[in-house]
Amino acid sequence: METELPSSCYTDATETTVQSARKKHEPAQAKKLNGDAVFRYLTTCFAFSIILILALMLYEMTGESMPAIKAFGWQFVKSTEWDAVQGIFGALPYLYGSVVSSVLALALATPLSIGAALFITEIAPARVGALVAPLVELLAAIPSVIYGLWGVLVMAPWLQSTVQPFLIEHFGFIPLFQGAPYGVSMLAAIFILMIMVVPIITSITREVLLAVPQSQKEAAIALGATRWETIKIAILPYGKSGILGASILGLGRAIGETM
Repeated sequence: METELPSSCYTDATETTVQSARKKHEPAQAKKLNGDAVFRYLTTCFAFSIILILALMLYEMTGESMPAIKAFGWQFVKSTEWDAVQGIFGALPYLYGSVVSSVLALALATPLSIGAALFITEIAPARVGALVAPLVELLAAIPSVIYGLWGVLVMAPWLQSTVQPFLIEHFGFIPLFQGAPYGVSMLAAIFILMIMVVPIITSITREVLLAVPQSQKEAAIALGATRWETIKIAILPYGKSGILGASILGLGRAIGETM
C-alpha cells in the first residue's frame, strides 16, 4: 500500500522551491533596478545641463553687454538713429527688419514645406520620393552665405527688373510694395529667407509624417476617407507638434541669418 504524505509536506516543498527561485532572480533584478536608476539619474542630469548651459549663456551675454546697456539704456532699442561718428546707436530699424522679414518668410515657407513633405511621403511614388528627399536635405546643408550671395547677385537684379515694377504698379497701396524698385529690399530678404528655410522645415516635416502609424492611415481609409481626408484627419493632426517644432527651427535659422 502507498502511504500518502500530508498536504503540509507538499506546501513546504513548494514554498522552499519558490523561495530558492526568488533568491536566484533577486540579484539580477537588483542589478537591473540599479542600472535603471543610474540611467534615470544620467538622463536627468543631461536634461538639466541644457538649462544650466542656457543660464550660463544668458549670464555671459548680460555681463558682456552691461557697459552698452549702462551707456545707452533703452534708447538703443527705441531709437532709429545710427551715427557711429557721434556715438549714437539705435537698433530699432534692424530689429524691426529682422522680425518682419523672418515672420513673413516663415509664413510663406511653412505651407510650401508642408506641401512638399506631403508630396514626398504620401503622393509621389516611392522611387520619386526616395530621389527628392536627399536633394531637399542637400539644400538644407548649403551654407547661408551661399544663399545670400545668390540673392544679391541673381535674385535682387531679377526682382528689380521684373517683379518689383509689376508689384508697384498693381499693388502699390500695400506698404511692402511702395517706393522705387531697388532690388535689394525687404521683399528680396523675405524671398531669400524663405528659400533658405524651406529645406529645413521640409526635411523635418517629412520625418514627422513618416512616423505616423500605418494603422492610423488604414483606419481612415477603411472608413471611406479619400486621400485628402486621410491627410486632414489622420496624418496632419498626428504630426502637428512635430510640424510646429520644424517651423520654430526654421524661424530660428531665419532670425539668426538676419542678424
